[in-house]
Amino acid sequence: MESGNYTRISEFLLMGFSEEPGLKPFLFGLFLSMYLVTVLGNLLIILAVISDSHLHTPMYFLLSNLSFVDICFTSTTVPKMLLNIQTHSKVIIYEDCITQMHFFLFFAGLDNFLLTVMAYDRFVAICHPLHYTVIMKPWLCGLLVLVSWIISALNSLLHSLMVLRLSFCMDLEIPHFFCELREVVHLACSDTFSNDMVMYFASVLLGGGPLTGILYSYCKIVSSIRGISSAQGKYKAFSTCASHLSVVSLFYGTSLGVYFSSAATPNPRLSATTSVMYSMVTPMLNPFIYSLRNKDIKGALKRYLGWKL
Repeated sequence: MESGNYTRISEFLLMGFSEEPGLKPFLFGLFLSMYLVTVLGNLLIILAVISDSHLHTPMYFLLSNLSFVDICFTSTTVPKMLLNIQTHSKVIIYEDCITQMHFFLFFAGLDNFLLTVMAYDRFVAICHPLHYTVIMKPWLCGLLVLVSWIISALNSLLHSLMVLRLSFCMDLEIPHFFCELREVVHLACSDTFSNDMVMYFASVLLGGGPLTGILYSYCKIVSSIRGISSAQGKYKAFSTCASHLSVVSLFYGTSLGVYFSSAATPNPRLSATTSVMYSMVTPMLNPFIYSLRNKDIKGALKRYLGWKL
């Protein structure tokens, strides 16, 4: 990375949220609490699914995978942010920055694909209930999850390798609390046209594609529910996908809100603050949404915690 006026860098500076020293203890306590709740809540969902044989079904298999990914998703950014707040440091070394960026993209993409697979699962359960066990076999669920992992890994690897070829100048301040891909690319002194094109096409294909699939699935689900004659039948059918629909709305609503708000009014500090919604708040709320609206999960958690106590 040495050529002309470029220099070999060894670290970036994560600017975070606020320069006010008085706010740092509050931010540390807030984000630490959110992180612990996220890890504990999602871990309980995983343990409940594993411990209860009644939950060994495709829907809960996918839910436990989503919970595991949410734990990993928040763990890529929050511990480093908490360490920087506690030590009053902004430094992240170059290798750690690339690694963090890679795994953030990986788990964010995996979250996206798992929500799509879960939407397909609900589509089959409601629109083709008699063929559900025939279609959603364990091997198909495993294959769909495996494909999601592979595509997410290849996407994050591609972006990371393309960033490695960039040269950086001396302006190394990232106006974010983690190494966000777009912010890192925009710090480069070398040509970033290919990076921007790859980011654009990846967003359209790997973001727009799954979202289109989810919308199509729920259009079919709504159409099927409307065809049910009894009110009790409609309520039962809707309740089976209400939790997933809530999580999808929260994930895509917050992430699209961050994207469009940053496009309309480019404010890096505001973008960093609003990014907390999809990177921390959504994974934290997912266990509550599923446990509060799902009798099977609540029953499994009561039995698991009661047995432990």
